[in-house]
Amino acid sequence: MLKGNFDIPLDFLHTRTPPLIGVDISASAVKMVELSESPKKNGYVVERYAIEALPKDAVSDGNINNLDAVSESLVRALKRMGTRIKNASLALPAAAVITKKILLPSGLREEDLEYQVESEANQYIPFAMDEVNLDFQVIGPAPGNAEEIEVLLAASRKANVEDRIAAAQSAGLKAIVVDVEPYAAEMAFDQIRAQLPGGAVDQCVALVDIGANVMNINVLRNGQSVYTRDQQLGGEQLTQQIQNVFGLSAEEAEAGKRNGGLPDNYESDVLAPFRENVASEVARALQFFFTSSQFNEVNYIVLAGGCAALAGLDDAVATRTQVNTLVANPFAQMTLSSRIKPRQLQTDAPALMIACGLAMRRFDPS
Repeated sequence: MLKGNFDIPLDFLHTRTPPLIGVDISASAVKMVELSESPKKNGYVVERYAIEALPKDAVSDGNINNLDAVSESLVRALKRMGTRIKNASLALPAAAVITKKILLPSGLREEDLEYQVESEANQYIPFAMDEVNLDFQVIGPAPGNAEEIEVLLAASRKANVEDRIAAAQSAGLKAIVVDVEPYAAEMAFDQIRAQLPGGAVDQCVALVDIGANVMNINVLRNGQSVYTRDQQLGGEQLTQQIQNVFGLSAEEAEAGKRNGGLPDNYESDVLAPFRENVASEVARALQFFFTSSQFNEVNYIVLAGGCAALAGLDDAVATRTQVNTLVANPFAQMTLSSRIKPRQLQTDAPALMIACGLAMRRFDPS
C-alpha cells in the first residue's frame, strides 16, 4: 500500500472489511444492499436493500454535481433500510480510475515494492502524485518470466474520491472501501456465473449494464474481463421519448415508466422501438468485440442495470443476437430475510449489481 497517499480511505483491490453496506451512487439513484453470511457453504443472506431516486443531473458523467441532493437521498435510503451499520463500501466509475498492469522484479520487500509502484505510476498518471490516491495488488508471477511479478495499479484523482466520501459522511456513513464499479459488478457476477450451466467455464459471457445514460458491455471469461466498451444509450432516452410522445413532465414520464399507467399505445409506439434500438446496439457491441479480440463467440448475455427489467428486453436482445440472454439476479441463490419481498427484489435485482458486489466486499478474504 502507498500509505502516504491514503489520507482518504481507498481500497480498490483487497482486504476483508468489517460489517458494511454496499452503496452505489449512480446517475439516477442511490442503491444500498446489506448482506450477511449464511450457514450454507459460501452462502449469503440478503438482509436489506433500498433504492432511492436522485434529482435529475445531481450526478452526471460519474461526477456529483449536487452534494446536498445526493446526501439527502442517502439519508432517505438509510432510513428505509433500517440498518444500524454505518460502514459503507462505495465505488468510483471506471472513467474516474486509471488502471494499468505493470511488471516488477520478484522478491521485493514491501517498502521497495511500494517505492517501485509509485515510480512506475508517474509514467501512466497525467496528474501530480499529490493529487491522486493510489492502490495496487500483486496479481502473481509474470507470464513466462519467473523473475518478475505482475502488479495491477489503480489510481484516481483525490477530488473524485473526496466527493463520494463527503456525500457518505454528510449522511452519517463512514467509507471503509472505495472500489471501482466494474470490479464490484464482476464480484456480483460470480453469483450469476454459478447459475449458468457448468459455471460457464471457458465460455464468454457479456455482462451488459444499461444505466440511465450509458450502456457498459463487459465480456468476461472464467470471471476475468477480456473486453469492455461504453456506448451512449440508457433509460433516460426512454424517459425523454415518453415525455415527447405523451406530453408529460420528466417526473411523470419516469413514474409512468416505472409504475405503469401510460396510454395504450406506449408499448407499440415507444417501448417496442426502444427495445429494438437496445438490441441493435448490443449486437453492434458484440461485433466490435469479435473484431478486436481473439474470440468469435459469446455464449451468454446477462442484462443488468435499471433498463434490464423492461418487459421483453431479454427476448428482443436474444432474437437480434441469437445468444442466450437472461436478466441479472445476483441474489437468486441467496437466502432472503423476512424483510425482503421476493417478487420486488426480482424486479429490482438487475439495478443492484454494483451495490451487491460492494456489499460482498465485507466477505472478501483476499
